[in-house]
Amino acid sequence: MTINQAVTAFAGFMVLLSLVLTYWVHPAFVWFTVFISINLIQSAFTGMCPAAYIFRKIGFKAA
Repeated sequence: MTINQAVTAFAGFMVLLSLVLTYWVHPAFVWFTVFISINLIQSAFTGMCPAAYIFRKIGFKAA
C-alpha cells in the first residue's frame, strides 16, 4: 500500500468515525468532522499532510 492509498483510506475512516460519534455519542463530535475536512483542504493547497508524514515514518512506500 502506498502513502497516498493509506492517507485516503485513513481520511475516509476518520470521517466515518466522526459521523458515527456525532450520531450515537454526542452532536458536538461534528467539530471532529469539521477538523478533518479543514485538514484535507489545507493539505490539498499546501501539500503538507500530517498523516502522510506519519505513514512515511512507519515505512509506507511513496507513490
